[in-house]
Order: sequence, then C-alpha cells, then structure tokens
Amino acid sequence: MRKIIAGEFITLDGVMEAPGNGDTTLPEQRGWSEPFMTEEIGNLMFEQMQEIDALLLGRRTYQDFASFWTQVPADDPFGEIVNSMTKYVVSNTLEAVSWNNSCLINKNVIAEISRLKQQPGRNIQMTGSGNLFNSLLQHNMIDEFQLMVCPVVLGIGKRLFRDGNASRSMKLASTRAFDSGMVVLNYKLIRDL
Repeated sequence: MRKIIAGEFITLDGVMEAPGNGDTTLPEQRGWSEPFMTEEIGNLMFEQMQEIDALLLGRRTYQDFASFWTQVPADDPFGEIVNSMTKYVVSNTLEAVSWNNSCLINKNVIAEISRLKQQPGRNIQMTGSGNLFNSLLQHNMIDEFQLMVCPVVLGIGKRLFRDGNASRSMKLASTRAFDSGMVVLNYKLIRDL
C-alpha cells in the first residue's frame, strides 16, 4: 500500500504558512525558511523525491506550485521531476486543473485518497496545503510526517497542527540536523494506542 507522506516546513512555534514566496496572509514574513536552506538540504529533498511518484496538493499550494514550476528551465532536475509526476489536487472551487499530469479531486475526497493509497506505485507526498493536511489528519490518512523545522519563531500565522484535531501519538523514525539550524524530524503515526 502506498503511504501519504506530509513533508512540511514549520517554525519552532508550529507555523507552516508562507515558508516560500507563495500566496500568503503574511506578506512581511514570507520566505522565512529560505535563510536556512543549504545545498545539503536540497540534496536531501532530491533524495526524498525519488521515493514518491505523486503529489497531493490543496488548491492554494497547487496554484503556487504551478505558477513556479512551469517556469523553471527544462533541464532543472527538481523541475523535471515535479513537472512530470502526477499531481492530485483537492479543491471545491477549481473547475479544472491545467498543469501537466494534474488530476482534480472535488468529490468524496477521503474515499478518493483512500483509493489512491490502494493503487500500485511509490508513495504520495503532500506539502503545504494546511486545510487538506488537517482534514487528512482527522481521518488518520497521513502515514508519515517529515517536518523540516526552521530555527525561527514568527508569533503569527497558520499553524500546521490546528486546534480541534484529536490527540495523536507518533513514533520518531529519524532526525537530521543541519549546520543552518534546520532539523528534519521524521515521524510515523501510531495507529493503535
């Protein structure tokens, strides 16, 4: 069975909003993860991309990614992978998706994502997409959490784990610290407590 892996940049105070230059309600804080990115972290992210064959995105993240990744040069190794892989887009407002290899999920979301997990293939990565993340978390649909924790506190913004989610226990699978101060924490959901 394929796993859904949530790969998320977060601050020390749990904010996930605006790590890059995408659409945000925090224009002054936009791009807070970028000072901590290094070539070594880029290499890790490239390795992680080899383990997936699809992205699962909410509407806003999809629109931000589509506007960025469709503009990168054809020989960019990240761009080549992202542009060619399947993108599953969860949205109640979009009527169509036009980015290469994109599929719209706008009905029976949990059932559709459960069906995707049953299909053959590599794992599916979700990134950004805070509303989708919390919806899938409520339904125990996320199997692994790859949290890229940046050494910054914003004090404002959308938190990754929002109020109202039931408590969860997770098992630490691995950690990796980088000279920039970023720490990557990999957790697996413990389904039976």
